[in-house]
Amino acid sequence: MARALELESQHWTQDAAPQRLDGHCHSELAIDVIQIISQGQAKAESITLDLGMQIKHMLLVELAAFLKSYQRAFDEFLERCKQLRNYRANVIANINNCLSFRMFVDQKWQVPQDVPSHLLSPLDELKSHGIDTLLQSLFGVLKPLFKRFTQTRWAAPAQTLEEIISAVDERLPEFSELQDCFREELMEVVHLHLVKEYIIRLSKRRLVLKTEVQQQQLAGHILAHAELIQRFCTQNGSRATWLHRALPTLAEVIRLQDSSAIKIEVATYATWYPDFSKGHLSAILAIKGNLSNSELRSIRGILDVDTGPHEPSKSLFSLIKVG
Repeated sequence: MARALELESQHWTQDAAPQRLDGHCHSELAIDVIQIISQGQAKAESITLDLGMQIKHMLLVELAAFLKSYQRAFDEFLERCKQLRNYRANVIANINNCLSFRMFVDQKWQVPQDVPSHLLSPLDELKSHGIDTLLQSLFGVLKPLFKRFTQTRWAAPAQTLEEIISAVDERLPEFSELQDCFREELMEVVHLHLVKEYIIRLSKRRLVLKTEVQQQQLAGHILAHAELIQRFCTQNGSRATWLHRALPTLAEVIRLQDSSAIKIEVATYATWYPDFSKGHLSAILAIKGNLSNSELRSIRGILDVDTGPHEPSKSLFSLIKVG
């Protein structure tokens, strides 16, 4: 297994293009390693079933050690070989490898329920580092587009968001050689990025709207944008339904004028996104220039109320720093 990884690593550093199989970038590494383990298991079982059971545990330990080595080698490649022509194709091939390993462990290697997560955690790291690497340049392109929201004080926001969506759409073919399941995961990362960056722009405290009409107008823009982001990401494979409420509820907080109604929205929002803090709430409420200090204090106080245990949640607001 170590030799197979060494040969594979040499292919990456020598800038060898990966194979293509059914339109996807493909590496033989997973197949080689799975074959080595399967053959070892079969040999042991052919001697006695008891020996087969003993060897199975040992092979799992070896596989876990191998996957850690694989992750380390891949991280080194990500860091050192960015200038190579086949860099992205090899990143995609290695992300795709994770599927073969997963299927092997889940389907053919019947192990105790608690083992796969521990065993496969290096693959999760490898996959997420690979996806982040593939998306770096796209997110770099989006940064100045998102800045435009605050630079123009939210003038022509529909045009800005359309440019953002268009920029993402243009780059999606770059990811077509990922296996479908990983393309969906990549789209979920894009979906989270779009929602997160949009909220960051809303939280910059550069926009103070003193009239109900102005606030309703902004809320209308946010709702339309939320719908566009959700539709685009969902159509392209994102299954991040947990993000669907993130922007519409903030639009509702901006639209509503009655502080009691705002409190209800905020309390509900905090159950969906437990990492939504007073700092985040204050940044959104800063848009509402017609709230008195006592109303602001009262609304913020809602987040002091313990609503009981939350379901394990994914990070959204913990990724957003507010001043």
